[in-house]
Amino acid sequence: MKRDLMGIVGAVALYALLMGLIESEVIGAFWQLNIVLICINIILAVSLNLITGFTGQFSIGHAGFMAVGAYLSAVFTVKLGLPYIVGILAGAAGAAILGFAIGLPTLRLKGDYLAIATLGLGEIIRITILNIPYVGGASGLMGIPRYTTFTWAFFLMVITVLFIKNFINSSHGRACISIRENEIAAEAMGVDTTKYKVIAFTIGATFAGVAGGLFSHYFYIAHPASFTFMKSFDILTMVVLGGMGSITGSITTAILLTYISAELASYPEWRMVIYALLLIVLMIYRPQGLFGNKELSLKLFSRILGGGQRGAAENK
Repeated sequence: MKRDLMGIVGAVALYALLMGLIESEVIGAFWQLNIVLICINIILAVSLNLITGFTGQFSIGHAGFMAVGAYLSAVFTVKLGLPYIVGILAGAAGAAILGFAIGLPTLRLKGDYLAIATLGLGEIIRITILNIPYVGGASGLMGIPRYTTFTWAFFLMVITVLFIKNFINSSHGRACISIRENEIAAEAMGVDTTKYKVIAFTIGATFAGVAGGLFSHYFYIAHPASFTFMKSFDILTMVVLGGMGSITGSITTAILLTYISAELASYPEWRMVIYALLLIVLMIYRPQGLFGNKELSLKLFSRILGGGQRGAAENK
């Protein structure tokens, strides 16, 4: 509880700093857009890390749940004229229901088979949306009001991180981690592995739906091309680079990769080349990711500094 309060205070301080820079126009429109994108990408990366990093289920269909959230929230605000918050909640609920419905049969699969199944399901969701005239079909759903602001994106990101962090530290989260470490042993100890896989999958899908709602209400449009399997790979890259099982790792790489994409905005063809090179270098020199399954904390810094001081004392 104390750590959560410290985290909230730190988040509010960071929000106040960024908001001050935005209001004073130190941060221009281009970087405001990318800061909102960073918040959305953090939600996506942390929610996928719950499924892939903490529960050990290799999913590459996360963009499908993002698409459900984007379109469903837009339908509620544009077509039905309901408030923005209702649209976000509807998008999250729709993605959660679909995540549960899909997760129940597919999560009995493992490894490569699960990856192929989730990839296929993500594409099924996209192609289905592509053929629904009510939501614009191949042209996408246009005319979505820009309700997403930096404030909405930032605080929904904070809620996502706090929720998933506390879930992981609960008994349910420990059950998910036990499945990742050794599913057979977890079953032998009485853990209902299918139940916890579906729970993790549903929670991850819910927050992907939230990210989708934020995305569509910031860019005025929900288009099928925004939710291809390449988007799922982008999210997976953030998780793998940061470390499977590290929330702070996902946050760090979401910021880093969004920044790289922004810097390479004039050279879009180089983005995936750099992603590929980063992954190759990382897999060679640090296959567990930047943070592995560790979290960035003051304790970690003190250990590093303490180790450095001890080494210096020994050298003397």
